[in-house]
Amino acid sequence: SSLCNNHMEDDIKLLVRMYSLANAVEHKGEAQSKSVLGKILSEQPELRSKLQMVRSIIEDEVRKINRLTPERQQEELDKLDYKKEEKVEKKKELPDLEVGRNNFVVRFAPNPDGALHLGNARPAIISHEYAKKYKGKFILRFDDTDPKIKIPEKQFYAWAREDLKWLEIVPDKEVIASSRLSIYNSHAVKLINKGAAYVCLCQDKWKKYRDASRSCPCRSSDKKESMKRWKAMLSHKYKEGEAVLRIKTDIDAKNPAVRDWPAFRIVDKPKHPLKKAVVWPLYNFASGIDDYLLGVTHIF
Repeated sequence: SSLCNNHMEDDIKLLVRMYSLANAVEHKGEAQSKSVLGKILSEQPELRSKLQMVRSIIEDEVRKINRLTPERQQEELDKLDYKKEEKVEKKKELPDLEVGRNNFVVRFAPNPDGALHLGNARPAIISHEYAKKYKGKFILRFDDTDPKIKIPEKQFYAWAREDLKWLEIVPDKEVIASSRLSIYNSHAVKLINKGAAYVCLCQDKWKKYRDASRSCPCRSSDKKESMKRWKAMLSHKYKEGEAVLRIKTDIDAKNPAVRDWPAFRIVDKPKHPLKKAVVWPLYNFASGIDDYLLGVTHIF
C-alpha cells in the first residue's frame, strides 16, 4: 500500500511539473498555481479527494519553476515531450429542430413601450436565422394591447423596424395586435356562443373561488346572459375591474393560474396611441389567436 501511494505521488509530481512548466512558458516565465490546479483537476477529477496534497505539490513546484529563466523553463518542458493542445474551433451553428421544419413560421413580438435592447435582439436574431435555415417566414408582431401598464408609444414602432433593419432582419409580414381587436372580439363571441367563455362579475371574490377549485356563480350563466354582459362590457356599462371575460378550463387544474383564465378586461382610461377602445384582450388570448391564424409554428 505504501509503495502504491509513493508511486502515485511520483506520477502526480510528474504531471504537476509538466503542467507547471507549460503554464510558465505560456505566461512569460510566471506559472500560476490556481491555473495548474484547475487544469489537473479538470483532467483527473478523482484527485479532488487528495486536493490538499495536490495543492501542496503544485505550490512547491511552481516556486521552483518560477526561479528558472524562461529559456530554461522551455528546455525542461521539451525534455518532458509536452505537446500543447491545439484548440479546435467548433463551427457555431443553430441546432436542428426535431419538429416543424416544414412550413416554418416564427414570430417576434416586442412591446413598443420602449426601444429594443439586447434582450430583444437575441430572440429576434435566433428567430430570423431559423427562418432562413428552414426557408420559412419571420413575422414581426407588435404586442401592444396593454394601454394601462405597458403603454405603447408611437415612436417605438418605427424604432423597432429600424433596429431590425440594422440587424439585417427583414420581416416577411408585420402585424400590429391593436389593429386586430375586431378579430379578437369575434373569437370571444364564438367562444361565448359555444359556452366556452363567460363574463365574470365576481371581482375580488374570484380568487377565493379559484384557489378553492370552485366555480364562481357567473360560470353557470347561460349563453344569452353572457352575451348580454359582453355587450355591456363593450359599451362601457361596466367600469374597470367590474367585469372580465373568462375562458372555461378545468376548474380543478393543478396550476391555479390556468383555472378559467381571463381573456379580456376593461380599461377605463386607455392611453394607446393607435386605437381607442375600453375592452382589451390579455396577452394569452391575443397571442393564442394570432399564432393560430398566422400559422406560427415556433416561438423563441
